[in-house]
Amino acid sequence: MGKLQEFDITFANNKVVYGPGESISGTVKIRTGSPLQYKAIKVNCLGSCGISNKMNDSSWSLEEHYLNSMLSVADKGILAPGEHRFPFQFVLPAAIPTSFEGPFGKIAYCVRAAIDTPRFSKDYKAQRPFYVLNMLNLNEVPDIEQQSCAVTTKKFSYLLVKTGTLMLKTRSDQRGYVPGQLIRLSTEIHNKSGKDTGYVLASLVQMVTYRTKRPVVDRRTIAEVEGAGVKAGKHAEWKEQIIVPPLPQSGLSGCRLINIDYFIQVSLKSPETVVVLPIFIGNIPVNLSPVGSIPTSPSSSLAPSATGVMPSAPPVEHDPDGELGAGGFTSEEIPTKSHSQQDPSASPVTMSPSAFSHAPGAALPPGRLPGATAPLFCLSTGATIPFFTEGDVNPIPTSCSLILPPEYSSCDYPQEPPPTYEESCSSVDSSFNSGQ
Repeated sequence: MGKLQEFDITFANNKVVYGPGESISGTVKIRTGSPLQYKAIKVNCLGSCGISNKMNDSSWSLEEHYLNSMLSVADKGILAPGEHRFPFQFVLPAAIPTSFEGPFGKIAYCVRAAIDTPRFSKDYKAQRPFYVLNMLNLNEVPDIEQQSCAVTTKKFSYLLVKTGTLMLKTRSDQRGYVPGQLIRLSTEIHNKSGKDTGYVLASLVQMVTYRTKRPVVDRRTIAEVEGAGVKAGKHAEWKEQIIVPPLPQSGLSGCRLINIDYFIQVSLKSPETVVVLPIFIGNIPVNLSPVGSIPTSPSSSLAPSATGVMPSAPPVEHDPDGELGAGGFTSEEIPTKSHSQQDPSASPVTMSPSAFSHAPGAALPPGRLPGATAPLFCLSTGATIPFFTEGDVNPIPTSCSLILPPEYSSCDYPQEPPPTYEESCSSVDSSFNSGQ
């Protein structure tokens, strides 16, 4: 670098994750081998979002800025040979979104330093990224502790001859989770037909919408678990669970260009049948009081609660012909064939529900004590934000296969989003009405 031997930016206490409204401080370190004349030494704190219709294109079609603060730490002079340190401090805005990086856009933050030299001399620049975690408290989402349930029916037909009916019903233990928690699924399949079904597949899906003039929807399967099919004329039940890996929270509050949604999709290969359960991914877990296990009776799971809270799916209508066979079969258990989060070669890993859900220095929910053993640093799926548990930890890469998702593909063309909760309920009503 000639006269300049070292030009670097460090953050106080090596902190890299900050929350909205926090103060970010650090030092610009400069070491010179000979006198260096300058007009000014400036430090900028920047934050912005950019999106594009093209994959991995840095020429953004739309941008929005969250932060652009400049501080002059030295005005016109000469840096003598040796080491020089210039402290800086910025206060982050109270409403800025979590750091994120996807194939069609990103939300990024950094601190830049520049040495402006006299005319015709070389200017020097340095840059250091940092990350923002705008925490989502799931307890602020209405009815987040309620079970999520969806049901649909499918009519079998062959050469215009009706051969039977299939019902697919799925429910989760709640509607909101944080990274490290388990999504517990219970699926019932009533196969009142003369044909065996194909395999059943449960997927945790992330859907990122980039709001360009022609919105792009990037839909990714984060984790999958596959179960066996159901024999003709049988009623079977399948219980499985999915570990929520490090993921950016639902919504990306504070950003108008990028939105994130999550849902559980349970489908049958043959006949093609799909149900969708919208869920929330947050940072502060749901504060649940002790409850019983997930009910397995079709009638109890779909009945309105005594407190007057509306159920998460419409009730099953009366079936006078017994076509659905809800009470006519002995329930069998569906074996699991494969799970994308299992690694037989790895030793079992246990994770606390709060794993990867808090940033250092962020406010902890009541009842959580700092200083506990923290899991390793891990970059989240689809985001640049590194997640930690409570307490101060040094960033260390993790190779834990149980919390990192499998390979997934993305599409650079706009896709139709999955049905919403209301649309899912409407499809259930229409399926029952069509059979009457």
